Amino acid sequence: MACCGNIFCCQCCAGEGETRTPEELAILGELREEEEEILPRKDYESLDYDRCINEPYVEVLEGLNNKKAKKYEAVRWVLVFAIGVTVGLVGLFVDFFVHLFTSIKFSLVGHSVEVCSEKGCLALSLLELMAFNLTFVFIASMLVLIEPVAAGSGIPEIKSYLNGVKIPGIVRLRTFLCKAVGVLFTVAGGMFVGKEGPMIHSGAIVGAGLPQFQSITFKKIHFDFPYFRSDRDKRDFVSVGAAAGVAAAFGAPIGGTLFSLEEGSSFWNQALTWKVLFGSMSATFTLNFFRSGINFNKWGSFQLPGLLNFGEFKCMEGDKTCHLWTVVDLVFFVLMGVVGGLLGALFNCLNKHLAKYRMRHIHPKAKFVRVLESLLVTMVTTLVVFVASMTLGECRDLSPPSHRNGSMTLGGAEDINSTVRSFFCPNNTYNDMATLFFNPQEAAIHQLFHQEGTFSPVTLSVFFLLYFLLACWTYGTAVPSGLFVPSLLCGAAYGRLVANLLNINFGMNVYPGTFALIGAASFLGGVVRMTISLTVILIESTNEITYGLPIMITLMVAKWTGDFFNHGIYDIHIHLRGVPLLEWETEVEMDKLTASDIMEPNLTYVYPHTRVQSLVSILRTTAYHAFPVVTENRPNERDFMKGNILVSNNIHFKKANIVTRAGEQRRRCQSMKSYPSSELRNVCDEQEAAADTAAVAAAGAQNAQEGEDMLQQMLDRRYVPYPNLYPDQSPSEEWTLEERFRPLTFHGLVLRSQLVTLLLRGACYAENQSSATQPRLSHAEMTEDYPRYPDIHELDLTLLNPRMIVDITPYMNPCPYTVSPNTHVSQVFNLFRTMGLRHLPVVNAVGEIVGIITRHNLTHEFLQAKLRQHYITI
Repeated sequence: MACCGNIFCCQCCAGEGETRTPEELAILGELREEEEEILPRKDYESLDYDRCINEPYVEVLEGLNNKKAKKYEAVRWVLVFAIGVTVGLVGLFVDFFVHLFTSIKFSLVGHSVEVCSEKGCLALSLLELMAFNLTFVFIASMLVLIEPVAAGSGIPEIKSYLNGVKIPGIVRLRTFLCKAVGVLFTVAGGMFVGKEGPMIHSGAIVGAGLPQFQSITFKKIHFDFPYFRSDRDKRDFVSVGAAAGVAAAFGAPIGGTLFSLEEGSSFWNQALTWKVLFGSMSATFTLNFFRSGINFNKWGSFQLPGLLNFGEFKCMEGDKTCHLWTVVDLVFFVLMGVVGGLLGALFNCLNKHLAKYRMRHIHPKAKFVRVLESLLVTMVTTLVVFVASMTLGECRDLSPPSHRNGSMTLGGAEDINSTVRSFFCPNNTYNDMATLFFNPQEAAIHQLFHQEGTFSPVTLSVFFLLYFLLACWTYGTAVPSGLFVPSLLCGAAYGRLVANLLNINFGMNVYPGTFALIGAASFLGGVVRMTISLTVILIESTNEITYGLPIMITLMVAKWTGDFFNHGIYDIHIHLRGVPLLEWETEVEMDKLTASDIMEPNLTYVYPHTRVQSLVSILRTTAYHAFPVVTENRPNERDFMKGNILVSNNIHFKKANIVTRAGEQRRRCQSMKSYPSSELRNVCDEQEAAADTAAVAAAGAQNAQEGEDMLQQMLDRRYVPYPNLYPDQSPSEEWTLEERFRPLTFHGLVLRSQLVTLLLRGACYAENQSSATQPRLSHAEMTEDYPRYPDIHELDLTLLNPRMIVDITPYMNPCPYTVSPNTHVSQVFNLFRTMGLRHLPVVNAVGEIVGIITRHNLTHEFLQAKLRQHYITI
């Protein structure tokens, strides 16, 4: 049996000339029965954030000294720096090509408009603009067809991932390529989307993939680097990457760190904070260094910290009456926060209904229909932008550059005046509507923040309404898209409108840029419901600490107002996709439930020494990702750790003696009388009396219905006071009732991936041998296939000898977190959420497993249903 240590040695476990029963052949896949049930994989699986402290892992710990530990920590810091630099370079790539494509588009179309405004061929200009936009968006939509999870901003998916939910393909290299390339074409295509949200997703993918030194998409990218290959380590690197994406997008490293803490990571520690901040700083300064050198040809000047910078807010030189904001303005800021929260709630409500419509009527159709929808949105957007700019704009006076302190920083008069559009307007005037629509979104935000010339209230109102509706329609289409910049631009128009009304209609002297910034913060806060991180991001983007208090107050009021009506946009999309996201805490009312109320009592379990045929049957007929390792609680039970005998077989191919259900019930109660609880013995006496009564009533007829009533009585009493295991989903259908209700002592948990790896590598021994002959796998061998472990249906099971035995004890987790059946739900939730668990066994006072709790048992919807059931029972 020495050959069983080889990776392809599973054929060694099958002896020559051995015959197999039809049942064994069916289990091992050589026979396919029509009624055989192969369960599909679930769309959303949980991640294994908890460490499995098994023997291979302990061997790694024993070989780890202080010197090696410091080496691993140094490698971790190097990887954090590499993630930050890579994310900065990705941001540089996206920004460069977006700027290139939009410059070409607007220069050609702008020249065509100026020429055609005199010759009367504006329809040709419209066709040119539409041709550019449709071509760019078509490319972006085709990339999403290649990898569908590249659509949208990716923030809901990353938030779910950091919460502990595995979404297929969310951190693949192919997703990264489609996302990074697709978003630059989407933004250049004129759709009302931003590139900042996808930057967060792209950064998270870099954080997940770079430390692995391998790629599933490109098989040739595979380096021998066995470190950090666990969901726990990958989670920390994804947090670093997401924060680096925020830092690169807004030039806000502290804001990126807080974003990862507030919106992203569900599990945090002090050491991770420092690493995330370091990665965010690396991304910010990498992007700043290259953009400053490329744009200003002054390498190392660090003039452009992020993809989106709000510029410097300051009054005109010599204006003594000017002020950025006063205490009186705080009243208006609070009111703007209320209105921003209402507008954000309306935006989220409309977008939610649009998302539902897409899920019901567009997604079930052919994938190319999604491309057509994106092209339709682009066509309508282009038409609205062109017509509104040409017909609804007003000519406004252009303020001279000398009135401001012109400088090289964004927000200076030279930058502002270079982005104005004078379509259909005489000299020294500009078309205010065209200035907002015929510019990149970042330039339009700068216009609203820093343009000293006024925008008419009608223009701002129309622009806000059109942008609000089109941005709401656009978010959710099959293109990579972000929501930060559209929300900021829409809110800035709303804030600038308020400032114009106060200055013109009420004769007040308020700074328009401040109100535009507060409006942007209020609307964005009402849509995404972020507080701390968004406050710091906006402060870092303005480089003005005096805006801290008004921004904070506005965001809090906007969040409170919006939360009164619905959730944030990201939480809404997470809920629509059915992702089992766990909130920070449960409601107080949920403490009326206990662990026994919400656990899953019907388990499929394995024994410490289990036959190959049993493992294959369990893996093929269930979709569970962890199995309790148990032994039968019987007087003649052997010590399972001796390893030289087979304790029992999980599947019984035998015929049980035909006895009445009342007799089986009586024997069950006899075994339960040995328990230390007198209350349980009383329950048994009651059940015996019921069994005797039923036996008398069934005398001469042995009514099967009465037997079923007996079984139901047992099921009704299973939670009082020490519930026992009811393996209704056991692969064996021939167990007697006594075997089904046999109490099982809990010894640990073993994962599906571990069982598949043991079968793949032939870690088994013959029945007439000792378990010491079984090959021992190292931790590196057990995790070599991470993160894509082979599926049981992909293995060549015909090479396995079903009578061989697998010793599971070295590879199971012997010390998982457990709870008592009487533990309150709030305690269960806090333990599960804080420790990042995937499975939480429920073990009674005598060490018997009575159920298991997973993520789905702790979702809000599941707890609400159990609470209603609890009230009905009362």
